[in-house]
Amino acid sequence: MMRRSLALAGLLLLLLTGLAGCGGGDDGSADTSGSDDPLPTPQIGSSGDQPQASQQLGFPGFATKNTTRVGGADAVANAAAIARAVYPGGAPNTQPPAVAIADQDNWQAGLAAAVLMSSPLRAPLLLSDGTSLPQASDDALRALAPTGERALGGVQVVRIGSDTPAPGGFRSTTIDGRDPAVLAAAIDRFQSAAAGRPTRAVMIASSEDPAFAMPAAAYAAKSGTPVLFVSRDTIPGATFAALRAHGRPRIYVLGPETVISSDVERALRGLGTVTRVSGEDAVRNSIAFARYSDGAFGWGVVDPGHGLVFANDRSPEDAAVAAPLSASGTYGPLLLLDDAATLPLPLGEYLLDIQPGYERDPVRGVYNHAWLIGDEAAISLPVQSRIDSLLEISPVRTSQP
Repeated sequence: MMRRSLALAGLLLLLLTGLAGCGGGDDGSADTSGSDDPLPTPQIGSSGDQPQASQQLGFPGFATKNTTRVGGADAVANAAAIARAVYPGGAPNTQPPAVAIADQDNWQAGLAAAVLMSSPLRAPLLLSDGTSLPQASDDALRALAPTGERALGGVQVVRIGSDTPAPGGFRSTTIDGRDPAVLAAAIDRFQSAAAGRPTRAVMIASSEDPAFAMPAAAYAAKSGTPVLFVSRDTIPGATFAALRAHGRPRIYVLGPETVISSDVERALRGLGTVTRVSGEDAVRNSIAFARYSDGAFGWGVVDPGHGLVFANDRSPEDAAVAAPLSASGTYGPLLLLDDAATLPLPLGEYLLDIQPGYERDPVRGVYNHAWLIGDEAAISLPVQSRIDSLLEISPVRTSQP
């Protein structure tokens, strides 16, 4: 697991060097500052006689011993880097069958499309800027060179929404919908057709409060469980019909009653068995979902030895583009921060709960690894350092009889 994480970290350093100038900014460039003390741009090939060689190589700004940062200034650059890290190419089975493209300004589309990273498509998500494809996304798509999904007639690009651009030179198909609920239901039908059957479990998330919906994307990518949307007090017709198509599924409602009301939960019980997984705020909500398990459903991360992904709850699009990291490599749930400069107390306590330990030899232990999404405007370097220390395997002192 650690060798794989280090290899992906090295690839990300190289990718972020190339993507630094081609994110989603108005002028086609990405401002990577994010603070008065910007993260260093990784410089592959720095030599030992150069000043600040370790910083130029990306340490600790982009990588520490237990964390790797995807340090783009926007979700467009983050998406491109993550897709390339998961599918580096150059060897058998290192290209995706297909790639999904969604509008960076439509967070609901991105979260729902995360399910396409599950089997059989295994499609990472790139982002468009309305009807145009930013340079980072275009470069990543052509480097990924999707092979085409035979079950879908060789489709290489799945456009999420009819306004999303159709890149030249690729065989494309479109999943369309006039609003978030309709589009999510259409993505669910598409995924069910590709997989050959609908799932027995479905996640219900808020279409109005993105911070509480964000953790669903990671699990959708890992498991193939779709994300369908409701408002606080209403089940849209498209969501109702989608649930009917799943044949009385196990329905998992993500978020507290302040986000999805008890009336909606009661109505959902007419369509399947309903379980609510929630926390009182976005941070606690993500922790509750990371801990939760119900048979084959859920992460159940209550012990050491896992991958984790961290994002800022102000950036729902980062949850969507980071989903491939939860469905490959070290796998693991999405955890949220509500302040770039502070590690929330409940999150620190959770990391202590799952911190690895050893009695005699750390080589015989298990390890945690974290991906951090965004630059210092999303997660500061001091917070990264604190997360790193809480993930470190530590000696366990046992009292002698």
